[in-house]
Amino acid sequence: MRRTLPLLALPLALAACNRAAPPAQSGADTAFEARLQEQLLDARPGSVIEIPAGHYHLQRGLSLRTDGVTIRGAGMDKTVLSFKGQVVGPEGLLVNANDFTIENLALEDTKGDALKINQGRNVTIRGVRVEWTDGPRTTNGAYGLYPVKTQNVLIEDSVVIGASDAGIYVGQSQNIVVRRNRAEQNVAGIEVENSIGADVYANTATKNTGGILVFNMPNLSQAGHATRVFGNKVFDNNTGNFAAKGAAVASVPAGSGVVVNSNDKVEIFDNDIADNQTANIIISSYFSTNYYNTRGVAADYNPYPKGIYVYGNRLKGGGDSPDGLKLKTLKAAVYGLTGRFPDVLWDGYVDEKSLVNGLPPPADRICLKDVNGVIDADGPHGYKNPSTDLKPFQCDLPKLPPVVLDPAPKA
Repeated sequence: MRRTLPLLALPLALAACNRAAPPAQSGADTAFEARLQEQLLDARPGSVIEIPAGHYHLQRGLSLRTDGVTIRGAGMDKTVLSFKGQVVGPEGLLVNANDFTIENLALEDTKGDALKINQGRNVTIRGVRVEWTDGPRTTNGAYGLYPVKTQNVLIEDSVVIGASDAGIYVGQSQNIVVRRNRAEQNVAGIEVENSIGADVYANTATKNTGGILVFNMPNLSQAGHATRVFGNKVFDNNTGNFAAKGAAVASVPAGSGVVVNSNDKVEIFDNDIADNQTANIIISSYFSTNYYNTRGVAADYNPYPKGIYVYGNRLKGGGDSPDGLKLKTLKAAVYGLTGRFPDVLWDGYVDEKSLVNGLPPPADRICLKDVNGVIDADGPHGYKNPSTDLKPFQCDLPKLPPVVLDPAPKA
């Protein structure tokens, strides 16, 4: 039986205290909400719903089911839809439609997920701010920008603050570009999960629990692979984990920069990654999560990270105060009380059936360049024999092609 000591497991932050009473809805807000609901219900392909500058209080979640609609505000700090008094609906805005664009507005304090887009093709999210204005709380909505089972997705020039799961999340999707966004004070700043073909670049992820995550979970509609993470600024992601109990990201240690868990063909390059106190880069398997024992492993699920290529990043600091007793003990044992983990922390789990002369097949290896070191934590044996040997990671992998959105997003 495999011995599992969770590298990523950690205690949850205490639940936040109750919020203040929500603001009462004015007559003008009631009229605005009714009119907006009517516009969404009456929308036809090609409709553009313009929302003027203003701060509007809504009590009900919104929904859209018509293809080819654009929702446009006057700016992410000018057109604000506040759901602080929301009493109906699990999301702020739920979209089940293709050829959808939303831009230049803010969604604040939704009861659940802020913007969920389900099974849509050709989705553009541009200049949208999502924020839970009372700061990081377990009672905040789980997801900020949340396309799931989508194709041809662009998320750009947006801001997400305070999500109790992932600020910007793309799951079970294909052909994705996430660029020039800012994710701050979320559990996961940006997360790509079980998705195929994603370019995540020119983003800033700071003050989250984990900056940028590339995950594969079992028992979902597809396995993910082929994600490029490049040109991002990922620093000071040291916020205590405030995810709800049982959430996958509840396993992420505070102080995680870029985390790859159980995903394949991931390229991490040309990023500025700094001062993430557990480690700047973590590469781990499903066996190092706190949900492994409860969910098990499906027969067709690959629990190991394979084909991970890290090169050309600018890395500094970090690793000085890892989250959780086991990681602190490991760091002290190998590097001393005042030492620090190197740039890359690997849990040490590998598909032993695939090894040839002690190494995975060339396409499945973890290849590291331009790093100040790596620690193989030896998770399978309870961290008893960690290694700092960089030689097994000195290799190259074929570079992934850029993601091309087709059709190109509307300007």
